[in-house]
Amino acid sequence: MHDILFGVYPYIALSVLIVGSIARYERDPFTWKSSSSQLLRRKQLIVGSILFHVGVLTIFAGHLVGLLTPIWIFDALGISHGAKQTLAVVAGGVAGIMALTGGVMLLHRRLTDPRIRATSRFSDTGILVLLLAQLILGVGTIFVSLQHLDGHEMTKFMAWAQGIFTFQSDAADHIRDVAPIFKIHLVLGLTIFVLFPFTRLVHMLSAPVRFLFRPGYQVVRSRRQTPLPKRSAQAGCVDATKPAE
Repeated sequence: MHDILFGVYPYIALSVLIVGSIARYERDPFTWKSSSSQLLRRKQLIVGSILFHVGVLTIFAGHLVGLLTPIWIFDALGISHGAKQTLAVVAGGVAGIMALTGGVMLLHRRLTDPRIRATSRFSDTGILVLLLAQLILGVGTIFVSLQHLDGHEMTKFMAWAQGIFTFQSDAADHIRDVAPIFKIHLVLGLTIFVLFPFTRLVHMLSAPVRFLFRPGYQVVRSRRQTPLPKRSAQAGCVDATKPAE
């Protein structure tokens, strides 16, 4: 089961994430949005959204750089494993608390306001609950990481993640003996990847790149539309007998 969850499941999750996102964008491009409800309880949305998005993006960037950067690069820069571990605990802890606070505000707003709840889909609330659960697990791993400030435990996850992306068959062996909370955290994260293409999370991949290369201006009215009549300057009324200039 360990080999399936951490040696096979990552490839399933990444495949669904990539193929599913492309298929949704090509087939249902008009659903590629976050379905904002900013007209309702705007103040709570702004505060909660800023805290949540800043925290989540910081965590995502930290995981991306921390897990996929080869260990020898940190060694070449003179960054010890212990220093990297301490930085991950401090920065990840602050970002995690921010994201968790903002996420609770957004979930409270979505569940307690009848108007917002009426316009919410099950997937909207469900994915937010899963993200909050993932954040709680992430914050919980900090207490375990404080017992391994030498950074040796962190290198196991780096070896696992890099082993997955380099198609090493024994990648799952690197994290065989880590604490259970880390394993639950990883499995839930992979599950969120699986659900990603089918929820509002796809808007994270949106970037206005096509806008820069669009063929021309948008046509907002027909060129054959009857021109407006000329207004007479002397009479101060519309002169319908003269064509517009």
